Amino acid sequence: MEPRISYAVGRLERVLRRRIVAALEPDGLPLPAYTTLSVLRAENGLSNAQLARRSYMTPQSMSEVIEALESKGLIERTQHPNHRRVLPARLTPTGRKVLEACEEAVGAMEEEMLRDLGPEERDTFRHGLISSVRALHAGFPAP
Repeated sequence: MEPRISYAVGRLERVLRRRIVAALEPDGLPLPAYTTLSVLRAENGLSNAQLARRSYMTPQSMSEVIEALESKGLIERTQHPNHRRVLPARLTPTGRKVLEACEEAVGAMEEEMLRDLGPEERDTFRHGLISSVRALHAGFPAP
């Protein structure tokens, strides 16, 4: 009997999390920090609250991540011109460099995971996953 799709996805999520954490280890970047840098690469200048929502973290957890990233020089924050308490975050050149190294390591792991799939199968797999996430209202805005 084949396992339920939700079971297979759950197993995949757990092994992906372990493997990504291992891939990030040489750069000393915890998974929440990697997620935050990735979100900032897509849209620089986000506030703590915006980063927390896009990274699926609490604002308190995001504050800790932001402080750690800022202390390592991977992001910088400046006061918003219209809101004194808002400090938009931006990637620094060092942050971009660290993120690129992490992306390379994660990309190699993804290649290993997908090595038995051809280009069309990879596209079908990606679209199926994205469609499933959208159907459960868990992210990825409609195209």
